[in-house]
Amino acid sequence: MSGIVTANPGGDTIRSVAVDPYSNRIAVTSDDKAVKVIDLQDTKNIVLLEGHTRGVRRASWHPSGTLLATCGCDGKIIIWDVSGAEPKLEKTIEGIIPTVIDTTRLQNTVMTVRYHGIQPGNTSWWPRGPTVQIISVSKSTWSKSTTYTSGDLSGAITALCLSPNGAYLASASKSGVFIWSTQDRKIKYRFNEPQVATVTQIVFSPSSNLLAWTDMDGSLTRWKDPIPKDAPSPHEVQKVEQTIRSRARAVLLGEATDDMVDDAAGENEKGPDFDLDDDMLMDDDFVVDDLGGGMLDDEPEVDKWKGEGVREMVSVTKAQPPFKPGATPMEGKRRYLAFNMIGVIEATDQDTHHIVNVEFHDKSARKSYHFTDYFKYDLATLGERGAVYSCPPDGDHTAHVAYKPYGSWATQGEWTYDLPPGTKVIGLAAGGPPPRKSLLSKSDVDIQGNGNVVVATTEGDLTFLSGGGVERWLMGFEGEFVSMVAGNEWLFVVFRDGSTSMDGSQNLKCQLIRFADFTVVQDKRLPLLKGHTPKWIGINSDGAPCVYDSAGHLHVMHHFSIPGRCTWARVLDAQRLERRKGKGETYWPVGVTDGNLMYLILKGRQEHPGWPRPLIQDLPLCMPFRRTDPKEGPMEQQFAIETLHLDALRDALGPDELASDEIAAKELELG
Repeated sequence: MSGIVTANPGGDTIRSVAVDPYSNRIAVTSDDKAVKVIDLQDTKNIVLLEGHTRGVRRASWHPSGTLLATCGCDGKIIIWDVSGAEPKLEKTIEGIIPTVIDTTRLQNTVMTVRYHGIQPGNTSWWPRGPTVQIISVSKSTWSKSTTYTSGDLSGAITALCLSPNGAYLASASKSGVFIWSTQDRKIKYRFNEPQVATVTQIVFSPSSNLLAWTDMDGSLTRWKDPIPKDAPSPHEVQKVEQTIRSRARAVLLGEATDDMVDDAAGENEKGPDFDLDDDMLMDDDFVVDDLGGGMLDDEPEVDKWKGEGVREMVSVTKAQPPFKPGATPMEGKRRYLAFNMIGVIEATDQDTHHIVNVEFHDKSARKSYHFTDYFKYDLATLGERGAVYSCPPDGDHTAHVAYKPYGSWATQGEWTYDLPPGTKVIGLAAGGPPPRKSLLSKSDVDIQGNGNVVVATTEGDLTFLSGGGVERWLMGFEGEFVSMVAGNEWLFVVFRDGSTSMDGSQNLKCQLIRFADFTVVQDKRLPLLKGHTPKWIGINSDGAPCVYDSAGHLHVMHHFSIPGRCTWARVLDAQRLERRKGKGETYWPVGVTDGNLMYLILKGRQEHPGWPRPLIQDLPLCMPFRRTDPKEGPMEQQFAIETLHLDALRDALGPDELASDEIAAKELELG
């Protein structure tokens, strides 16, 4: 594209321009106090970030494009969450960069901030300190964690940049242009020619061994091959991973040198405890877990480990945290606690309390209601028989779970379940048979009960309760909890089976647990491509578990009710849909019927629905076969989907049943 993106009518000098990692937005800083975030597809779409009290010098995007860091003459570094339609101030950090009064002095114009780029998702970043040093700040604590200093430095540091893979950090100052190793925080290479003019910007080439910078004289300098050929590449991720492996191996085998590790923390009864550079290898976005087959697979296992202690490795894949299907984060003091095929739970933050509004899609079967929530429930779900809520521990109360059966007559059936001090709820599910008639009538529930409730806690267990609040079972959890949903007869739970892998696998498994006797009917891995995560899980109208992932694939578990026979059927590939061509839209699942995905449309960079509440739409399922024949292809796809539904009906037959009217009609239809 070409043309003017923005201009400052007041004449304020533009100090920096930063393009987000996906080239969709730019952040513009100037001597004005507000930062502009501009949509490059629609330059009239401008979001102002207002939080600085003096001019803003630099901006830097997180590799995910969801966070933006800015530093200003007010001495503040502000982290902005720009993942949603409305930006939020994530954190203000003071005491690292100086406050600037006289902006005409050159040394007052060189404050800079850069996000760490060792791998997509890493979150350390690099502001220039008030003295001649480079400071690393970790997102986990938003505080200074490490410092880069050298006796070779003199004068203010005027520009910083990281290599594309994060292996090197380039800095410019009066004393020259230097390249540091981010693994040991030492200067490795220096530009030999003297630096006359002040460097204003410096950058590594994204694809070749090249470093370039501009200065106050208007000159552009290119440093070809700044990294020797025998050293790790500045842009190839594979070589960085190999370096990480070799450093970790050296520590495990007790062969670490000063060039690999800064210093040894000392000897104890378990052996040497080395510092493996917290900012890069032990950052909060890197998972530390058991070694088990990743780090040293290229060598025999014998004689690898002589001493005592726990063997650890560093994983570059960020572990997906626990999530609740159908829930959204709080934005503008509103959020969806639950959004499924039964209804919606909305929460509005009133500072001292929340207002919770519950609405059902079928108002003839269940009565909507609202209530004032002084516990500020952070998890909730809608089951067939009732809604369940949980709150975190706060002040004088511990975490608890509250169950509210549907219907005005059912208030006497409400109950709460208190957890021990320090225990938190990380997952909720409510199951039970669907009503045969209106749940506004008491008789139907008298016959079939109030369903089942399952609670996942930080104590590593699943607690099964009846719809009446009776504790039925306490099951130890096999791994790290990720998500769960409940249906009529089953609990479908997803967990991490060990650590994430170096090549991008989340290592997720699932289990299908029967409410009647707590037996595991299915134990299977999720069908995820490497580098992708589940975005939603559910149970369809046939009772089959479903998974929708970040690749746009929807899978349904085939033969789910027959132990040991299930497989994953891919019933949708959103990336190949004809309707998506030329549209910047994604899909947020709400539920799955036997023939359709029920979903909400997300536009542009939306990650979850907002307000006003969007309408649920349906998308026909079609097994994404590769036949392009316009006549035969759709017929084959439809036949496969109908067969999946028919198999579910057959599997549900009792031991003395041979068929049903519905099965006979479906078989006749398929011919």
